[in-house]
Amino acid sequence: MSEQSTTGFPRGIGAPATRAFVAAGYTELRQLAGVPAAELARLHGVGPKALRVVRQALEEQGLSLG
Repeated sequence: MSEQSTTGFPRGIGAPATRAFVAAGYTELRQLAGVPAAELARLHGVGPKALRVVRQALEEQGLSLG
């Protein structure tokens, strides 16, 4: 089970990805469910590691990226 940080995103995605998600209007992990991975990958600061961590955390909640 992945731990949630105080930002509402799983630990391990890194500060640049967290800032990118928040700047794009995503403040909680569940908001990323259904969003295409390619769309998130275009955000400055979101790389393969962040996407992998997000995918895993969503799967643990029975959710997935679009």
